[in-house]
Amino acid sequence: MLRKLLVLPIISITLIACGNADDVEDNQGKKETHNEPSIETASMEDVNEKALIVTLEDTKGEKVGKAKFEQRKKGVEITLVAENLPPGTHGFHIHEKGLCQAPTFGSAEGHFNPTKANHGFNDPEGPHAGDLPNIEVDEDGKVSKTVLAEMVTLEEGQEHSLFQEGGTSLMIHEKADDYQSQPSGDAGERIACGVIAE
Repeated sequence: MLRKLLVLPIISITLIACGNADDVEDNQGKKETHNEPSIETASMEDVNEKALIVTLEDTKGEKVGKAKFEQRKKGVEITLVAENLPPGTHGFHIHEKGLCQAPTFGSAEGHFNPTKANHGFNDPEGPHAGDLPNIEVDEDGKVSKTVLAEMVTLEEGQEHSLFQEGGTSLMIHEKADDYQSQPSGDAGERIACGVIAE
């Protein structure tokens, strides 16, 4: 009996450690291999002390997920783990104000765009610093995605810092971003929002 009790924790630790390798996209759409947490194991309670955790809520004020922000040499790595979202492709952006007032989230205003660029990876005068690759939500309403936002930083005092006065916000839209329509890729309504602040 004692032997069985000792084996079970070892199996559990092994299963948690062996995550699936998924794609990581930077904000230019490039991919690299990275281990992402699944929705079942990604409580994000035990993370790097320097990591910032942002909680996302839907238009009804219900919590639908979390995003972990970590500073890297080439930008900010954002790991999103969410559920109870509509299946399909959705626009994913950083917005300029740290206000997520349901049900429209219009309080977050436009995309984070300190360089006054055009929107979209396909626009020759874009993208916004807050433009991120689309996310794909599974049929069960879950998504686990890691992206590298190369045009922003968590360092204070920088023009492109996410820690502007009042903060910024992370947004999920109802439709896919087409990466070129102005001012926000024709991505439709805002369906989930989280404040990015210290």
